[in-house]
Amino acid sequence: MAQVSQRNTRSRAKISSDSDVRNPRTPPLSNGGRSLFRFSVKDLFLFGTILFVGALLINNYLLNLIKEDAKPRVITPLPTPKLTDLPMFQGEHRESLYWGTYRPHVYFGVRTRSSESLLAGLMWIGVKDGRYSLRHVCQDSDELSTYGWIEHNGRDYGHQILVDHNLRLTTSFLKKIGKDSGYGGDWVVRIEAQTDQVSDEEMAEEVHLFFYLADEGGNALHLGESDVQIPHDRLLAFGSRSDVGDWELHLGSKDEFEFHYAGYKISHIHNITELVQTDIGTRARTSGRSQLSDTSDYASNILIFQISAKIPFRADIAFLSRANRSSLGLKESLTGLTGDYLNTHLEQKHKQFEEKFQRIFNVFDKLDDEAVTVGRAALANLLGGIGYFYGQSKISVPPSSKPTIHGVNCIPYWPAELYSAVPSRPFFPRGFLWDEGFHQLIIWRWDVDISLDIMGHWLDLMNADGWIPREQILGAEALSKVPAEFVLQHPTNGNPPTLFLALRELVCAVQKSILGPSDRNHVSLFLKEAYARLDAWFKWFNITQSGKDPGTYFWHGRDNVTTRELNPKSLSSGLDDYPRASHPNEDERHLDLRCWMYLAAECMSSIFELLGDDDAYHNGKAYGSTAALLSDFELLNQMHFDRNAGAYFDYGNHTEKVRLSWQTKESSNGYPTRELLRQADEEPTPSLVPHIGYVSLFPFMTRLIPPESEILAKQLDIISNTSLLWTKFGLRSLAKTSSVYMQRNTEHDPPYWRGTIWMNMNYMILSSLNYYSKVDGPYRERAGIVYNDLRNNLIRNVVKNYRESGFLWEQYEQKKGKGKGARLFTGWTSLIVLIMAEQYSN
Repeated sequence: MAQVSQRNTRSRAKISSDSDVRNPRTPPLSNGGRSLFRFSVKDLFLFGTILFVGALLINNYLLNLIKEDAKPRVITPLPTPKLTDLPMFQGEHRESLYWGTYRPHVYFGVRTRSSESLLAGLMWIGVKDGRYSLRHVCQDSDELSTYGWIEHNGRDYGHQILVDHNLRLTTSFLKKIGKDSGYGGDWVVRIEAQTDQVSDEEMAEEVHLFFYLADEGGNALHLGESDVQIPHDRLLAFGSRSDVGDWELHLGSKDEFEFHYAGYKISHIHNITELVQTDIGTRARTSGRSQLSDTSDYASNILIFQISAKIPFRADIAFLSRANRSSLGLKESLTGLTGDYLNTHLEQKHKQFEEKFQRIFNVFDKLDDEAVTVGRAALANLLGGIGYFYGQSKISVPPSSKPTIHGVNCIPYWPAELYSAVPSRPFFPRGFLWDEGFHQLIIWRWDVDISLDIMGHWLDLMNADGWIPREQILGAEALSKVPAEFVLQHPTNGNPPTLFLALRELVCAVQKSILGPSDRNHVSLFLKEAYARLDAWFKWFNITQSGKDPGTYFWHGRDNVTTRELNPKSLSSGLDDYPRASHPNEDERHLDLRCWMYLAAECMSSIFELLGDDDAYHNGKAYGSTAALLSDFELLNQMHFDRNAGAYFDYGNHTEKVRLSWQTKESSNGYPTRELLRQADEEPTPSLVPHIGYVSLFPFMTRLIPPESEILAKQLDIISNTSLLWTKFGLRSLAKTSSVYMQRNTEHDPPYWRGTIWMNMNYMILSSLNYYSKVDGPYRERAGIVYNDLRNNLIRNVVKNYRESGFLWEQYEQKKGKGKGARLFTGWTSLIVLIMAEQYSN
């Protein structure tokens, strides 16, 4: 295939010396010219040996110093300028996004975009079955009826509803940057508590709220006192930081409440839930009341404020930066951010959100009010789920390497920041590489600069080899939510390069002048500066994931020795347990990866055309050749098409006669144990892997099939066949005819991508159905019919589930359409917004 050149830059350490080597003077002779020193041959040999061994030891010592100082390439950043340092991401842009609701893993939280952030959050005591429980971190065990943002603009406004049994909380966030405010501006959160007035009288009477402020840098937070100059206002805390300057935190409420506090000096901010539980638990045992201790450690960097009040209750908690402004100016800022003024600001932001949603997505004429409400909530939760993270990934190294972190064979990545949307606040509140490309399909339409900022952060995580860790677990808070077996990132494994999906659309939007002048300039500048990183990323895939034949690729990371998995997973593909060849080896050809590589090459070629023929982009023409090779229809069919089945498949060393069976083994202590282990009843042979599902449709999804081809008709047959993929709720991930359809992969590993319905793949299929319904060809009308039916099924089922459960879901069950997996999954399931709006890739 047409190869894109690889520039291999390695750092080399040098040892140099400026010292002169001088010959010593000949010692004075006496005694007839004889030297004063006499050496035998034996003495000389011994002396020479000592010198030789000493030189070896010194040389080895110096080489070891060099090795210790030189970082392995896997943890060395790509030596190109960081995209997040571009001028477009500095100045006004950075300040406007400095504060935000960037803590998606908690029910409500704000923080700065800094490595040692000032952050705040909300907790409350909930009652379930007569038992009290503290709510803070999003988790299903709390059994909230619903929660999530119903409006959020990604910048300075958001409105959220949380229903905890009989308690209904709302949090409304607003940020203002004025001429008198400090860096990042001022912000306020309005907290309102109401009740449904049902059987639980205790919950209906009182609410216990805990609002906290914490400084990750360890800066002291000072307790304030009630301010008599401003009615209904209480100064909670004040302090100073190098980024925001002097600041104050105020509580304003016209309702009566009981107030308590506690302060702590600790380094582990992520343990704050346990701190509060311990404090109120101790008080409850001694006094019988659930309240904080009203004590504070010296130089506390965490302050927690308890507000106990009768329901209904409303309070405004305002953060004012540059608190050293005049007292009159401070009072004006506070009154302009809270109370009746806040009512006006929130109403204005509400109207602006609705108007912008309608202007961008234009769904009101296409859908009923209930569907529009779901669409707005999907968008709001995606934007409200954007987080900021800082820390170091843990990178797996070979077992022969020296363990460096708690006895585990891994090394730390460089300290890095990530500004990213997250798939799910309770289950996956961190960055996932292949999810992010789907997120950006929505976000760039809403706010181009936020989208470019996010993609720049991801590309800045690229190492010197062009690899990006697929899952970002940065900081103690993120790490606390991840099982140990998923923490290590493996530098041999990739992840679908879905950022090219969004980048390709942005190129098209620039070419067709869909964007305004400012956005077009920002996209062009970003692509120009990102080209080197995108080039390195493509080359990493092209070199490390390539197959034995030109134009073939396979996902690395499958376990070829396991006896516990029915079909060894391909986690790096993003499709996890989707069935591949039964016996992994390097002869595999993975159809989906080939199609991702085509999409990436085609996008790089488009970027080259947009930027122009310049020496800096000398590889651009080669990308056009690579895209042409990977889109060669005849070659694609030779390698992956099964004419008898009329479908595209992977290729590999495969047998269908593999099953899980209970086997008895003797354990180390001599007692027999039963294990569910894999058993192959025949030898595998190199062949196509006959499992129809999402992978089979990748040539269709990437539009590699000519509109006039009979194979397109066969693809439409597969899509619309109820015995294969079609359901009333969307297309299932694996056909019912597959031997592993809805089969467990291990005893404790239920089916994941083996039949359930996933929104990201359905969106890509819909996008191509829409395309084939608009281009000339014999199957145009049929593609349009299938498109309309599939779109209606998806929208109807998502809306129905939202109405019944209050959430968008990770996946949907194929028999009754019920939501499954992680709930509040407003990552790529938010693509329902684009499906509603009928906005697809051109």
